[in-house]
Amino acid sequence: MMFVRSLGDGAELRPLEPWQAEEFFTHMERGREFIGTHIGFADAAKDLEGARSLLQRYADNTANDTARIYGIWLDDKLVGGVLFREMNIPQGRAEVGCWLEPAATGKGLITRAARILIDWAIRERGVHRVEWMVSSKNAASIAVARRLGMTKDGVLRSYHVHRGVRQDLEVWSLLAPEWES
Repeated sequence: MMFVRSLGDGAELRPLEPWQAEEFFTHMERGREFIGTHIGFADAAKDLEGARSLLQRYADNTANDTARIYGIWLDDKLVGGVLFREMNIPQGRAEVGCWLEPAATGKGLITRAARILIDWAIRERGVHRVEWMVSSKNAASIAVARRLGMTKDGVLRSYHVHRGVRQDLEVWSLLAPEWES
């Protein structure tokens, strides 16, 4: 199913699918170092095959209703995106994530796109808890969690290795009744 949601100011949110691997790879090349500072899939999409594989994995997960990925296009150029890294509909839980290349930062695109995903998850899918997992060093992403009205649940100390370095991971969340109000 193809859809386009306007984010205003010439920006659109659309599904990101395997047939767009070349465009996704080109976008990753432009923003790889910046995106890869905190986001693992910048390294997973290190070549066209890796980019296609990543998008195919999300397409398969979309079909299984366990994850989804969407691109953000600004003036018809892919500049970032938002995703459900995980969806557990039976448990009423979903984890939202994001990425953006440097040229598109500071425009509110991630906040607006994430609002659309959260609203859909809560209102259409009955998700009760939306999570935002973020490196403690990723100030921009933490700011988005705050703008979305999320609460910091805590810090998973030394939780995962990214590019050879152990990182603390902050867990932020939003519950359906909080969103409704």
